Amino acid sequence: MEGIVRGAVSRTLEAIGGLADAEVSVVLADDAAVHALNREYRGVDRPTDVLSFSQREGEGADPNDPILGDIVISLDRVAAQAADYGHSFDRELGFLTVHGVLHLLGWDHQQPDEEQRMMAKTEEILGGIGLPREAR
Repeated sequence: MEGIVRGAVSRTLEAIGGLADAEVSVVLADDAAVHALNREYRGVDRPTDVLSFSQREGEGADPNDPILGDIVISLDRVAAQAADYGHSFDRELGFLTVHGVLHLLGWDHQQPDEEQRMMAKTEEILGGIGLPREAR
């Protein structure tokens, strides 16, 4: 798992450019831990797959801080979603890691065009680390 997470973080930072010295913390947790964080920080009382906590946002934040922030991924959600989507655990872990890093970098998917842009970049990055979309 560590290799997939490291590869996904590194490749995402390379793909965005100019962030070779950036730092990202990744925590792999269970649904209960992610549920508690989701409730406390987002006011959403349920587990989720990935949470991103940016160091570059908020009052007094430095938008050029090399410490990007923290990502928390639910391994329970990784396993369930991999089964639901019909692909490997590794692919889902890579997907959620890339997704989390993109959020730390300010990417969002609230609008359809943003969603398409984020998905396309995610697929490009995953292909670059050997986790392309799997045929069903």
